[in-house]
Amino acid sequence: MSHHSLNPEHLFYNRRKFLNRCGMGMGAVALSGLFGKALGVEAPSPSSLNPLAPRKPHFPAKAKRVIHLFMNGGPSQVDTFDPKPMLTKYNGQMLPGDYIKTERKTGAALGSPFPFRKYGQSGLEISDLFKHTAENADDMCVIRSMHANVPNHEPSLMLMNTGFERVSAPSMGAWITYGLGTDNENLPGFVALCPGGVPVVETQNWRSSFLPGAYQGTHIDTKNTEIEKLIANIKNQKVPDLYQRKQLDLIQRLNERHLEERQRDAKLEARIQSFELAYRMQMEASDAFDVEKEPDYIRDMYGRDLQGRQMLITRRLIERGVRFVQVWHGAGQPWDSHNQIEKEHGRLAGECDQAIGALLKDLRQRGLLEETLVIWGGEFGRTPTVELPTPGSNSPDTKLGRDHNHHGFSMWLAGGGVKGGTAYGATDEFGFKAQENPVHVHDLHATILRLLGFDHEHLTYRYAGRDFRLTDVEGKVLEDVIA
Repeated sequence: MSHHSLNPEHLFYNRRKFLNRCGMGMGAVALSGLFGKALGVEAPSPSSLNPLAPRKPHFPAKAKRVIHLFMNGGPSQVDTFDPKPMLTKYNGQMLPGDYIKTERKTGAALGSPFPFRKYGQSGLEISDLFKHTAENADDMCVIRSMHANVPNHEPSLMLMNTGFERVSAPSMGAWITYGLGTDNENLPGFVALCPGGVPVVETQNWRSSFLPGAYQGTHIDTKNTEIEKLIANIKNQKVPDLYQRKQLDLIQRLNERHLEERQRDAKLEARIQSFELAYRMQMEASDAFDVEKEPDYIRDMYGRDLQGRQMLITRRLIERGVRFVQVWHGAGQPWDSHNQIEKEHGRLAGECDQAIGALLKDLRQRGLLEETLVIWGGEFGRTPTVELPTPGSNSPDTKLGRDHNHHGFSMWLAGGGVKGGTAYGATDEFGFKAQENPVHVHDLHATILRLLGFDHEHLTYRYAGRDFRLTDVEGKVLEDVIA
């Protein structure tokens, strides 16, 4: 059974799941209620049988919701949040000693073209690429010793999002929504904002896999500005709400009969729930995604561009009770700067820095940051050495970009019980490999769950004869990151 918690309420949930799997379905609720009374446990109200109903974590925690800012493609740690003076000293020279073999051929050291400065009372060092974000330095904990398993986008995206590189597994957002439910049943519990399409490996990044389908992410293409294009079929132009409600009630009754005949197939049940959610969203989604309702000074603070709009939408979703919002920079892998790191990273940070800084400031001034965990990073980092052109190509001697690097990279956390104004761990003097307090992705996931009130070893779900969890069979909590 799934070990969401050891308290009596969740023991009831586990018994209900057992009955469901025996083919009794929701008709077993009355019987399970009798079991509850026999054990001195009151059955939950009908509304709490909704898979997205709010639930308590294992223990009290400050963080109640999550924003994951995903810089897909792999931002360079030595150009953003991990200053390396030695890299500048050796710029254009081969690094001393034996260094790790990279996926593609690299050459001499490439010093960062972006200066680092100290910010806030903490004096946290951050590069000029993120000068607006850096204004929130005292709320941020930069983890400078992240490491993953391989230097390839697809498995590294899966590891960062699901805890598994190859096995089909639920995403972090699905796990968190499974654990906590949502505070607004008229909106999805987990929303993935990605402008212009989808990232590498597409919807696998926010899937629910073997968890019930209600916990999977809902993709919104924030490149669109009209609500009808943002969310397909959000409005019915021909049928009034009252008649639409009656139609849906009839369809759902027929669907329920169809579902019972198929022993409550999980995929079919998820599809039925999606119909109901789609109807409810008509009432609230139009308002949540309408940034025109914000005052001019707020829109100016975020920036009146794509990234500004999607960060503002993120805040509006969070304050309306959405549990997990994942914000992708764009389709594909935009931060994959193999060429011209100064030009490409400069452009990318220029697109999002103001909006990220505004989001943190806005959350703080509204009293939301304390209960909202904000995560920033990519699937891995980049090499401190310059990438060389492919043999036989017409490229110049160097591409002035950086190759993939999973051995050491940076991410940061803010709000939600995080110890702000700090840096945790360190890479070597050139920023190549995690050296001091190395943090694997499993450790990051374990810490995120702890900040949300979960013991990562006990937020599990039984599937194919095994109790699965986000952290697989590993993961240690970074106690020094928690305030």
